[in-house]
Amino acid sequence: MNAQAEQPLLEFLSRGAPDDTAFVFEGHAISRDAFSQRVDATTRWLAAQGIGQGDVVAVWLVNRVEWLALLFACARIGAIVAAVNTRYRAADVAHVVGLSGARMLVLEPGFRSIDFPAILSGIDRAAVPALERLAIVGAGEVAAHWPCVRFDALSPPADPALPVQGGADLPVLLFTTSGTTKGPKLVVHSQKTLATHADSIGKALGLSPRSHSLLAMLPFCGTFGMASVLAFFAAGAPIHPIDAFDPTPSLRILRDGKITHTFGSDEMFRRILAATDAPKPFPHAQLFGFAAFQPGWREFAVEAGKRGLPLRGLYGSSEVQALFSIGRSDVSFEDRIECGGWPMSPEARVRVRDTDTGELVAAGISGELEIDAPSRFLGYFRNPDATAESSTDDGFFRTGDIGRLREDGSFIYETRAGDAMRLGGFLVGPGEIEDELKACAGVADAQVVAVEIQGQARCAAFVIPDVGASLDEDELRTHVRDRLAGYKVPARIFFVDAYPVTDSANGVKIQRAKLRLMAMEKIAAD
Repeated sequence: MNAQAEQPLLEFLSRGAPDDTAFVFEGHAISRDAFSQRVDATTRWLAAQGIGQGDVVAVWLVNRVEWLALLFACARIGAIVAAVNTRYRAADVAHVVGLSGARMLVLEPGFRSIDFPAILSGIDRAAVPALERLAIVGAGEVAAHWPCVRFDALSPPADPALPVQGGADLPVLLFTTSGTTKGPKLVVHSQKTLATHADSIGKALGLSPRSHSLLAMLPFCGTFGMASVLAFFAAGAPIHPIDAFDPTPSLRILRDGKITHTFGSDEMFRRILAATDAPKPFPHAQLFGFAAFQPGWREFAVEAGKRGLPLRGLYGSSEVQALFSIGRSDVSFEDRIECGGWPMSPEARVRVRDTDTGELVAAGISGELEIDAPSRFLGYFRNPDATAESSTDDGFFRTGDIGRLREDGSFIYETRAGDAMRLGGFLVGPGEIEDELKACAGVADAQVVAVEIQGQARCAAFVIPDVGASLDEDELRTHVRDRLAGYKVPARIFFVDAYPVTDSANGVKIQRAKLRLMAMEKIAAD
């Protein structure tokens, strides 16, 4: 078997000259050959730890070269990486590790701003029955319920043989997506879906090793960060990762590294621009792709354009991968910055279905976006029912997003069809926050809605107390903060006797739009 032909991610390792720079991390250049050697060493290390085909390794790391080495090594031996968001707290981590069945959890307890040991102490061993050990990257120790081993891929076992058990169509990476009940679903991608999409991005953007470079300021644990990094690595262009987003070092790298490309949210670019008074601080910038998460993003894009930021709107999801589509530079500014654009892959197909009639609609009419593309996921991990529900009879993915086609072959994303909220740059299902609130003593029920507070997307909760119960808003918020990521903590919690409801053919429904209006009115009054 030709390992590289059968494993398209590994084929990326052989591209470019060995001495070409693959990464510049913390001021140190890492050549493509040096990275390939790290992948080999990590592969041997994983094999020595008993990790093989079908095993899951949960990676709970900030952006580090080790993150990517683990992905490529798992691809080689047929293991699977479960990406764990570093902003997750105990309940989130336990859900992903438990649902994935991960045997090993890789983390860096010495990272400056995350108290990994405290978070681990809040995880019930029964919630992660398959977890056997923790692998510690870098400095730091952790006292935990599980045995700890040092991730030491620089000193792998002496055995020269490299296990090769992976394949193009086997699962290799699990992303999380929003959940409506107990937590996020796990989105399965293979080497083929990841590698094919990376190549599509490189071709669509015309990436080249000598002319382009990437500031990787998005987390590798999400499809937004991973898709861009794999695309630039596949194209042989150097990548400058930062471990966690901060506007000051981002500004420095963009300027001093003469960076041509970067991707992020509108809020990230807003913070970077606020850190400099230079009228046009990035003369080398060619494409800054952004996702619009905050109110007023169009006005910001106009101001950013005046300062030389070449912003272009994007669209993507965990299921079809980020950077699925992008605005073109040869269209009007207004069209260029819209979320959506043209698919990266010429094989991708996008259509729109009327949510009321179920019929496909023509350009200009809004409905649910449906997508078929080489970047499409394999399914939801260990959730065949959700996988089946997400697909049409002819194989298109039901995105749950509302948008419309344009006559020129592009499309515009408008909003989510359901109740999912965009918080902290992540799509969040209200159900997981509601479940945490309902787990508190004295809470009969809870509903969570998205609101805007001082230009920021936040969430607010409405709680119905048990009869005779006395609840405290701060105590409830503390409970959620201890269990979930900070961006999921309600900005306000309001206590009510009942929710506004309406009768429908399918029964009584809570009027979430009315709850959102109530929350905004209460916040404004306060």
